[in-house]
Amino acid sequence: MQLVDGRPGNTEGRPDKEIRVYDFLDSLGIAYKRVDHEAAMTMEACEEIDRTLSEGVEKGVAICKNLFLCNRQATDFYLLLIPGDKPFKTKYLSAQIGSSRLSFAKPEYMEQYLDITPGSVSVMGLMNDKEKKVRLLIDEDVLLDEYFACHPCINTSSLRFKTSDLMEKVIPAMEHEPTMVCL
Repeated sequence: MQLVDGRPGNTEGRPDKEIRVYDFLDSLGIAYKRVDHEAAMTMEACEEIDRTLSEGVEKGVAICKNLFLCNRQATDFYLLLIPGDKPFKTKYLSAQIGSSRLSFAKPEYMEQYLDITPGSVSVMGLMNDKEKKVRLLIDEDVLLDEYFACHPCINTSSLRFKTSDLMEKVIPAMEHEPTMVCL
């Protein structure tokens, strides 16, 4: 597993949704590193990917859980970015966003609004949410690290770029105003 600069040189066989992420980041002038890997199905595999993404970084990389949630009626959808080691308790989040009965949204909604599948959930999926159906929620602790890591809408690659680029360039370009939460 090797950390490399930018997009793959050969994009043959890679899905369009992944290539769109690289095109998007490149259009914004975002410097990013990438690691290609097998789909991570175990915590051990995730830990190896996390170690690779953290190479050469002194101030840390925010490795997040990306949770795709909805209200009971499945009319309001949320993408929550929370540190990977932080427990998630719906009652604390519900109180902060004024939505009760939160649960994990069905995969069909994930594909419909973000063009991603379970295991590939990423903030980058918001670039596909043209109708602005998904509300972005970010736990404030995500912003503590110098770098941020996410999937490029597939779970066989992972990206690392500056957290400041996420907040100042990526999210504004996706036109999804984040709601900061404290969990």
